[in-house]
Amino acid sequence: MRGDKKMKMSALVVAVTATSLASGAWALDYDELRDRANRVMGSVQATPEEDIENPIAKLGQALFWDMRLSSNGEVACASCHFQENWGSDSRERSINARGGRTMQSQTVFHSMETPGLRWLADRESGAAQAMGSITGSMGFDQRSDILPVLKEHGYEELFQEAFPNDPEPVSVENYGQALEFYQATLRTPAPFDAWLEGDDDALSELEVKGLDRFMNVGCVGCHSGNLVGGTMLQRFGVMENYWEHTGSPEIMSGLMTVTGEERDRFFFRVPLLRNVAKTGPYFHDGSVDNLRRATAIMARVQLGQDLDSEALDELVAFQEALTGEIPVNFHAPEGVPFELPEGVKAD
Repeated sequence: MRGDKKMKMSALVVAVTATSLASGAWALDYDELRDRANRVMGSVQATPEEDIENPIAKLGQALFWDMRLSSNGEVACASCHFQENWGSDSRERSINARGGRTMQSQTVFHSMETPGLRWLADRESGAAQAMGSITGSMGFDQRSDILPVLKEHGYEELFQEAFPNDPEPVSVENYGQALEFYQATLRTPAPFDAWLEGDDDALSELEVKGLDRFMNVGCVGCHSGNLVGGTMLQRFGVMENYWEHTGSPEIMSGLMTVTGEERDRFFFRVPLLRNVAKTGPYFHDGSVDNLRRATAIMARVQLGQDLDSEALDELVAFQEALTGEIPVNFHAPEGVPFELPEGVKAD
């Protein structure tokens, strides 16, 4: 991880020892493993109902799903973050309102809890990301260009309800705050969390073995904390060139494209693994569409390990246990127009 990264990035340093990935079962002490997992990772909790019903969250929900609030009237935040894909994009590359292709869009679930957003962690908060997207994904020339569009489509009352003490509630800043507040409610407790809290039956034996393997072979060196990642930048391809395994059609330079520094070449944000079994395709360029293959590639290029079939079975099973329910408010509110982008199929 880059220690001098000029943003609020706090890497959770975890001491891990890489062990052999050879086949073979071992006895597991559930209490010891649970204690270790709680210390190194930890659980997530459901969002309180009062936060979901907050007027700011309600405003943010409408803004997130409304396609009319873009320069071409055809793109919303939700156009790159599908319900069908647990808040991520099912396409290899996301498409903005100008028709441009961006990096593969990661899930918005739990993303507000990370210290930096997007693959390069170049947006320090959800509000910064939302305001930046006005002239990015939404396609406007200036941020203020969205304000008359908001008023045209009847958003003044919702902004007044959300920000009653603001003399000018319809503002770019409040637009960003509302979207950040809404996205912060998108939390997904999973079977893994129930197991961490003492329910032995919440995980299968294979999933528990996967957790143990995940912790022992070195995965938690980067995928740590209660989001199982998302807290640091790391070089993609520590041991070998990533594109030689992913088959990436384009070799992207990562953080170097922002800083211009050679030492930042191939550094990307470590993805959080919450709901990872539902958020493919994988990696910044969407080059791998299978979680099992993505897991094998990560072990090879990051840890220098070749996973056998047993190890893959266990690690994939554990990652599937990180899947929670789609949040109850992750949908377009009544009266807000939204359609999936052309060519994207709903499940």
